[in-house]
Amino acid sequence: MKDSIPAAIHLIGAAGAVLTTICWLPQAVRVVRTKDTHAISLATNLIFATGILLWLIYGIAIGNWPLIVANAISMIFTLVIILMKLRHG
Repeated sequence: MKDSIPAAIHLIGAAGAVLTTICWLPQAVRVVRTKDTHAISLATNLIFATGILLWLIYGIAIGNWPLIVANAISMIFTLVIILMKLRHG
C-alpha cells in the first residue's frame, strides 16, 4: 500500500523528533559533568519519562521507527537525569 502522507510531512515529523530528542542532551551532559541537580524537578522528570515510555510503547505497537528511535534516545537522556537526581539530590 502506498503511503498517502506527503514527503514534506514526514520531514516535518522527523525534524520535530530530532529537535525534541536532542533538547535533553545538553541537560544530561551538564548534570553528568557538574553533578548539580538541585534545580531539577524529580517529579517533572518522572512524569516526562512516563510520557516518553508511553510514546515508545505506541511507536512499537504501530511499527513507527521515527517514534521508536526518538523516544528510546529521549528515554536514555531522561533516565540519566533522573538517576543523577536520585544519586546527588
